[in-house]
Amino acid sequence: MLEMKPLRAIVLVLVVVVGQYASLASAAGPKVIIVGAGMSGISAGKRMAEVGITDFVILEATDRIGGRIHKTKFAGVNVEMGANWVEGVNGDEMNPIWTMANGTGGLNLRTFRSDFDNLARNTYKQEGGLYEEKLVEKIIKRTDEVEESGSKLAGTLHHSGQQDMSVMAMQRLNDHMPNGPSTPVDMVVDYYQHDFEFAEPPRVTSLQNTQPLPTFDNFGDDVYFVGDQRGFESVVYHVARQYLKTDSKSGNIVDPRLKLNTVVREINYFPSGVTVGTEDNKVYRADYVIVSASLGVLQTGLIRFKPQLPSWKIVSIYQFDMAVYTKIFLKFPKRFWPEGPGTEFFLYASERRGYYPVWQQFEKQYPGSDMLLVTVTDDESRRIEQQPDNQTMAEAVEVLRKMFPGKDVPEATEILVPRWWSNRFFKGSFSNWPIGVNRYEYDLIRAPVGRVYFTGEHTSEKYNGYVHGAYLAGIDSADILIKCAKKKMCKYNVKGKHD
Repeated sequence: MLEMKPLRAIVLVLVVVVGQYASLASAAGPKVIIVGAGMSGISAGKRMAEVGITDFVILEATDRIGGRIHKTKFAGVNVEMGANWVEGVNGDEMNPIWTMANGTGGLNLRTFRSDFDNLARNTYKQEGGLYEEKLVEKIIKRTDEVEESGSKLAGTLHHSGQQDMSVMAMQRLNDHMPNGPSTPVDMVVDYYQHDFEFAEPPRVTSLQNTQPLPTFDNFGDDVYFVGDQRGFESVVYHVARQYLKTDSKSGNIVDPRLKLNTVVREINYFPSGVTVGTEDNKVYRADYVIVSASLGVLQTGLIRFKPQLPSWKIVSIYQFDMAVYTKIFLKFPKRFWPEGPGTEFFLYASERRGYYPVWQQFEKQYPGSDMLLVTVTDDESRRIEQQPDNQTMAEAVEVLRKMFPGKDVPEATEILVPRWWSNRFFKGSFSNWPIGVNRYEYDLIRAPVGRVYFTGEHTSEKYNGYVHGAYLAGIDSADILIKCAKKKMCKYNVKGKHD
């Protein structure tokens, strides 16, 4: 009897394990689990389907696909809460998102080239009225000269990133406002040039990784605003429908492999496979998992990894910034702002940097909508997300009344404030380029840990922060997994930082 005790203990353990996965006993389970149905997760799924890996399941926390590309109805029209522009068009290389949105992809979305050339004549003083155009032109011209000098300097720095510096440090080297921009007009031009693109100020943004910026260097300097009522997310659906089952009448995705409202809370990985536990107490088993959750989510405790991720992986995740970019839409009973050519964008120069700074009117995109958009970022985004919308509306209207003192500026009737930072499934808008990183750090953040693979815009070395970065990252990460699953080439080599 004594000799049977160890065997009995093993049987008890097996019973516990089998009980834990009883729901899986009758099925082999999918070969791959994709966590997240944003652009990178959907892109990764398409790439795997192309090589015959179709035994997968996509677990999406929200009730839709698209992630941070999401339209919503506001003031009678569909507007974009997240990504809104195809950035990098009309260059030597074709931006793959532009191909899908407005090229050979066949979607033919309504897009509008954004013209920022007239900001000098559309910059408003803190207490109202316009700055003299020549003054603002002079500031913009000097800023452009410093940027060009910064690009040349960036090209001379060692590729390891160890000589990298902040954009602000470069500005100081060029004797460009050595103590930082100080006057309201200096600050708003600086904000437009940097924060409006990267969602964080120059003091935390890498020079080497952003000047010149690969998106514009490779794909072209133009940016196009997506104003289509089908939404920018139709690009994600376009990718998804190429491999997920779709209802022929409605066009809705009805593939049982896509599971919406399924919140992943735990990923267990072993030498032989993975199990993924969800908030509704279901467990999925697979050979591999590819995690496309945002960088912001990876920096929180939403998804627990067991065993804990190795320290090199955790450090790489925490080394990057998750920025916050907030597009606030306001509906008015009538128009009181300038319209016509050269008035689409206008700036508000406050002594408080980043206070309701960049405005846009929509006479072309949403005719007759009587709607304005104001963009805030970073600390202002976090502040605004935590206050009631009626307070934000009052602040924005007060700014407009200061800008247009001679106009009858009515109360806004509706407001839309996206809350990407507060949302536990996103925790921000997109990643920003940190100081001192290079290909090595991107290799680390993209690198698999055992059978756990990672993708997302934050894993794209050249295009992080952009929709095309998310799309291309999905393909790249899927290829790393395919190499292992199909060719048994599972070793992922990370070259040294100085190699």
